[in-house]
Amino acid sequence: MSSLADLRVKIFADGADTGGIVEMSRRPYIAGFTTNPTLMRKAGVADYRAFAKDVLAAVPNRPISFEVFADDFGDMERQAREIATWGDSVFVKIPVTDTKGDSAAELIRRLAGDGIKLNVTALLTSEQVETVSAALGDHAQSFISVFAGRLADTGRDPIPVIARSLDVMRAYPNQRLIWASPREVLNIVQADAVGCHVITVTNDLLQKLDLIGKDPLQFSLETVRMFYEDAKKAGYTL
Repeated sequence: MSSLADLRVKIFADGADTGGIVEMSRRPYIAGFTTNPTLMRKAGVADYRAFAKDVLAAVPNRPISFEVFADDFGDMERQAREIATWGDSVFVKIPVTDTKGDSAAELIRRLAGDGIKLNVTALLTSEQVETVSAALGDHAQSFISVFAGRLADTGRDPIPVIARSLDVMRAYPNQRLIWASPREVLNIVQADAVGCHVITVTNDLLQKLDLIGKDPLQFSLETVRMFYEDAKKAGYTL
């Protein structure tokens, strides 16, 4: 991987700050956007519907995912069907289970069968991917988000799960796999190498994308100079 331009994996910006989303939309390598209730709460979003409409007005032509926040499957379905009406670029995020661990597969099957574009989220196992992929079937375009970063946080290598997921989903050309929750720029390179379709990237990692392909010796020298300049500015003496 010699430069950002060599990436085949699509980059979706992950965030809930409207200004930040608009800024990222000006970058040609940002292919779409994802949000979630946690990011929205951290960003101070108070009115869910108003936030979504503002974002869609500013960025109308790239896929963006908005998540349901109910825990009852009936309420999830109601919210999903409303969110789906907000725009042609909208994907409705459905969690893989409710908070009790009950599978959302039947809800996913109904919504997908009605042509609603979904992004099924918070998956961490190949078995979950098998269930969700079968439920999505060959209906509308859809994403399956495997939280590879969270899986890595448990000490497990996420790449075999990603590779297996791609194998499972290959029967359905309308389905795309998202490497979610990356922890470092290396994860973008890994997602690209394994053939993952999309990776979600938060603002802190987006700021580091220009480092892809950077010469290690030059980076080493810049690090040495940084330590020297900071010590000098601090006035340290021995």
